[in-house]
Amino acid sequence: MAVWAGAAGLPARAQEAADAVVPEAATETGQQAISGMSAAAQEAKAAGVPVTAQDWMVAVANPYAAEAGARVLAAGGTAADAMVAVQAVLGLVEPQSSGLGGGAFLLWHDGESGETTTLDGREKAPLSAGPTLFLDQDGQPLKFFDAVVGGRSVGVPGTPALMQTAHARWGRSDWAGLFSDAIRLAEEGFIVSPRLAMLVAADAERLGRDPVARSYFLPDGHPVAEGQLLRNPEYAATLRTIAGQGARQVYVGRIAKAIVEKVQGAEGNPGRLSELDMSLYDVIERAPVCVPYRGHEVCGMGPPSSGGLTVGQILGLLSDFDLAEMGPESAEAWRLIGDASRLAFADRGRYMADSDFVPVPVKGLVEADYMARRAALLRRDTALSEVEPGEPEFDHALNWADDDAIELPSTSHISIVDSYGNALSMTTTIENAFGSRLMVAGFLLNNELTDFSFRSHRDGVPVANRVEPGKRPRSSMAPTIVLKDGEPALVVGSPGGSRIIGYVAKTIVAHIDWGMDVQQAVTLPHLVNRFGTYDVEEGSAAAALGEPLKALGFNVETRALNSGLHAIALGEDGLTGGADPRREGIAIGE
Repeated sequence: MAVWAGAAGLPARAQEAADAVVPEAATETGQQAISGMSAAAQEAKAAGVPVTAQDWMVAVANPYAAEAGARVLAAGGTAADAMVAVQAVLGLVEPQSSGLGGGAFLLWHDGESGETTTLDGREKAPLSAGPTLFLDQDGQPLKFFDAVVGGRSVGVPGTPALMQTAHARWGRSDWAGLFSDAIRLAEEGFIVSPRLAMLVAADAERLGRDPVARSYFLPDGHPVAEGQLLRNPEYAATLRTIAGQGARQVYVGRIAKAIVEKVQGAEGNPGRLSELDMSLYDVIERAPVCVPYRGHEVCGMGPPSSGGLTVGQILGLLSDFDLAEMGPESAEAWRLIGDASRLAFADRGRYMADSDFVPVPVKGLVEADYMARRAALLRRDTALSEVEPGEPEFDHALNWADDDAIELPSTSHISIVDSYGNALSMTTTIENAFGSRLMVAGFLLNNELTDFSFRSHRDGVPVANRVEPGKRPRSSMAPTIVLKDGEPALVVGSPGGSRIIGYVAKTIVAHIDWGMDVQQAVTLPHLVNRFGTYDVEEGSAAAALGEPLKALGFNVETRALNSGLHAIALGEDGLTGGADPRREGIAIGE
């Protein structure tokens, strides 16, 4: 059995301090329609109804990217092909959230074999990184943005390699042609969306520290404006190289050298990334984490993501409670959901990290008897006064301290179903909005290393998610495919930092337990509880639950909860897609 030690409350305080930064606020107005395809999708979203289709569907965070994916699918491409086109465009039009300088987790269900697998394209720490990476000269953790802005926070990017790997395994379309939309938009220009303009203006000081980022995002000293035509010829040149010579060109040669020079030469905060680190990067195929729920199988990403395990734990703890009878307006239902989440997050903070470096009790955390023991704690009338990690089965004893890593909500999610029965769920990120704020070859570099715990030990006890050479930092990204009788029934995921887990779990409950269609499920107001404080979405109907939740013993805070859920449901009548009204995404299908 596991032996555990550590100070309660530390992860909560660290994460809540990070949440106060709110780097990606909600966008109430969407981007203008690009064509008839996106106009129809935006009308459906505005009306609160799902988009319907019979053959294929793509749901992503920006109309330009949605249309690029739709064109690939309409021409007979697979979900993997469409993902490459979508990601290439997202890196241009939504650069604050994802791109070639970041990483991603991909879940794939194969329409022919019926198998579900995952690809780990998470960033890696440099080989020279160690436990003092984020400590100051006195051995104390750096302030968050002192660590983020510059080269210190940059890990080896995984997204380009993941794109190539997915295409090699499951693609049918010509690789080079998948970049044509992104290259054209980069050369001819795209219309700056309200969201991008708002975020650039809010982060102008940090973006202005790097001369390249400053010249692109702050031309003539002013932030790019909504409606402005913005060109990125350097990005187009990088994409042409990748299209013609493959994604390996990001990891060796001219582009890799430029990335390393940028990281190591970052003024005031240089990093340790080397050309050797770049050349050694690999995408890893991993088994999914699958948990039964209401006659379905909910499959997600395992370590180094905590998403699949923590979503699976939340649903597993809820499986013996009749949420359907309670309904979405029931404070009792949200008491159960909130405390199930707190219990799962306690385990997450203690046990979850890169399983290539530390033994993670993956099977033990979602084992039926263990979840039944944890669920028994929910059989009460009020909120849990205290929450501690459980003791899942290991094959040997371990002693871990609680992690205090923080995550900020700047990511994107892609859901795709193609005409061959394949389903793809991929969450993609550069971590904080605009990542490290370092720009090279037309794209921003990640700050993913700050997803590690800044401390390696606490009171002499090691932290599982500590920095180690070549290690991948823990993530909350939760790309999910829900299966029914072995076939995909729901493809879903979201950005949102560590709240991703709550957003995805809520959407699954809304769809399966409360019978909501996908647009209703992603639109449903958020209530998220990770560490004891119940976050209630401001300006929503969820505010009515604030006082009842307080009466049950919860601390309640009303705040913006900016998800970016994109979901596709599959059923006898075809496909239905939903896009989060809190962001600019749409679903397109045929």
